[in-house]
Amino acid sequence: MSYQTIPTSRCNEAPSNNTRLVVTALLAMTVGTCAGLVMNHATVPATSLYTAPTIARTTTMSAHGAAVRSPMLRTPAQPIVSAAQANDQLVYKDNQFAIPMYSMAPQHRQTTSWASMFLGSALITAVVGLAMKLSIQKAAPASLQQIRVSLEPSSIAMATVAGVRPGEIQGAAAVNSLEANELAVKEMMEGLSFKKKVTLLGSTGSIGTQTLDIVETCPQHYSIVGLAAGANVDLLVEQCLKFKPQIVAIRDESKLAELKERLAAGGLDCPVVGGEEGIVECAKFGDADTVVTGIVGCAGLLPTIAAIEAGKDIALANKETLISAGPVILPLLKKHGVKMLPADSEHSALFQSLQGGPPDGLSKIILTASGGAFRDWDAKDLRKVTVEDALKHPNWSMGAKITIDSATLMNKGLEVIEAHYLFGKGYDDIDVVIHPQSIIHSMVEYNDTSVIAQLGWPDMRLPLVYSMSWPHRIKMPYERLDFVKVGQLTFKAPDTDKYPCLSLAYRAGRRAGTMPCALNAANEQAVELFRQKKIHYLDIPKVIEAVMDDHEKDWNGEPVLQDILDIDAWARTHAVKLYEEGRFNNDYSQ
Repeated sequence: MSYQTIPTSRCNEAPSNNTRLVVTALLAMTVGTCAGLVMNHATVPATSLYTAPTIARTTTMSAHGAAVRSPMLRTPAQPIVSAAQANDQLVYKDNQFAIPMYSMAPQHRQTTSWASMFLGSALITAVVGLAMKLSIQKAAPASLQQIRVSLEPSSIAMATVAGVRPGEIQGAAAVNSLEANELAVKEMMEGLSFKKKVTLLGSTGSIGTQTLDIVETCPQHYSIVGLAAGANVDLLVEQCLKFKPQIVAIRDESKLAELKERLAAGGLDCPVVGGEEGIVECAKFGDADTVVTGIVGCAGLLPTIAAIEAGKDIALANKETLISAGPVILPLLKKHGVKMLPADSEHSALFQSLQGGPPDGLSKIILTASGGAFRDWDAKDLRKVTVEDALKHPNWSMGAKITIDSATLMNKGLEVIEAHYLFGKGYDDIDVVIHPQSIIHSMVEYNDTSVIAQLGWPDMRLPLVYSMSWPHRIKMPYERLDFVKVGQLTFKAPDTDKYPCLSLAYRAGRRAGTMPCALNAANEQAVELFRQKKIHYLDIPKVIEAVMDDHEKDWNGEPVLQDILDIDAWARTHAVKLYEEGRFNNDYSQ
């Protein structure tokens, strides 16, 4: 068994400990020398220090700085440090630091009076040393430097970066305090006894229905406070009668009266509100612990802000909110002391891979992408793309807008910007790779070149349940990953000529300020024009680029909320204006 040696500079020992030991050893050697004079014919084994002694007694320090006594170690001995080195090293084993004391093993035999003297001195030194118990053992825990563990305040609960490289940002999503982390870990260690009250925005969409599947599967852990939807009255009524929320909201005010009537007929007596204001009211209502933001697009911005200001943690499935308004959202998270936990697969994978990692050890973020509906198409064949083609994702079951974003790879570009705001890395340190199997959901590379990844079947419920249950790991009745069934995992670089939207996203992210907002709004409008068959699939990046170019003259590097709202509205209107001016002819038949 081998040991890893760690310099004792990691412990704040008082200088007097070494001094006392040296003085005592010198006195003991003097007495031992005298004793050795009368032992002229003794047979003496030579001495050597071992980090894995045949018989050794050690003093250990736990991760909390408390000194404890370890049992005898009986393992094969391998000399790897000298006696001189021993005074400046600790041995690390089984998550504890061990200070080697004394070890003796025969190397050769010698019968001389000098050897006798050394034997006497060694024996007496050992006795005195043991009696002292190496005075470091008696040191108060306060005198020892606390070992760095994952309870540090950080971005997205427990991961952050030093922010020393160009493009990095300090305090990315600095979402909770040391005290909050300590409480969370304490709860985790005490067992799965947690109960969370959840408000769900976008309950009738893909994210919403999968979130309610989790709530229904784990009623001992979750209950519903509020449900908000767009216009699907039938499904919303069904959800309300099953989960009994305390407030219900619908964005389409023309459906409000019908919703109220049907809920009353079903015996549900609670506030029912409509319009944008109703969604905001639902987001901040009551005593919900967590708000799951499943609203598509920038429409989720104001409700998310309302939830943050009400002190509710955010399970972020609506990436557009952070992309468009990162400079506004990050300070609000810090101000109100709430957590923003990623609920999409890629950023949840990054979050999980960063748990317990050294805060300044993150080197690179690697986002994986399936490649979307056209990953196996030649670029020249994209002229033939129809709306129906773009809505056929090979791996994931998602909403229409995000499925088209996956086909253009804009979804991955938006995730690059989101990762920047969540984890603080500069854009040069955020990579994208095509991974057709969608088994590895993303990876992180550390400074020592180690890469840690999170794997699982492509099932959106996995990141959702982690964002709602962190720091717990609860048992779910989902299919277990079978590596034999998977067979192989492959990767390739994205083709930027085939996927120009990815390059546009990197451009917007590096420009920062209001440019990501313009990018996101232009993309949303371009996708809508494509779904209406007013523009061709290949026109989507052209619309976005034109809007970004025209936004340069009004670009704002330090926007406030109103700036974000203004640019979002302008970019959508401008995209439609460009279409109406005939900038995009929707003719790729040649």
